[in-house]
Amino acid sequence: MLTIKMMKPFYTLQEGHDLKLVFAYQYFSVVKGKEVYQFIPVESNEIRINLKTKQIENLTDIFVFQRGTRIFRIPLFQLMQISDLVDHLKSIITFYVQQIKTDEEEEALCEEILFLERQNLHRLIDKALLDGNKDLFMALTDRLKLEEATH
Repeated sequence: MLTIKMMKPFYTLQEGHDLKLVFAYQYFSVVKGKEVYQFIPVESNEIRINLKTKQIENLTDIFVFQRGTRIFRIPLFQLMQISDLVDHLKSIITFYVQQIKTDEEEEALCEEILFLERQNLHRLIDKALLDGNKDLFMALTDRLKLEEATH
């Protein structure tokens, strides 16, 4: 059984819904038996996570750990199965997942506001027609055209 002793990304990079956790020497170590093995970035050095689906995208990447002259290689999917890696990842990505949710909620709210504003504009146009107010009707339809052109 492997356990994660330390797991701190050297840096993180968020691009939209994708989060990249990049690891370097001394930032990632595991305990195998009673011995501590340090991560060495020989093959893969990152974990890519889709924040929307919360899925790891590079499960087949090989991670290499070293203690002295002894080295062991392990695919990420296997490391996840035989260690507490998932718990460590959850604690790292919680902020980013929450940020994505907040951004999506804000975007949905903005879309709802725009929809309501357009509905109100249509009602004002209808009222201008009923009142026979040609100037207001023309101003409102021009505004509607402008709104639709910018969105």
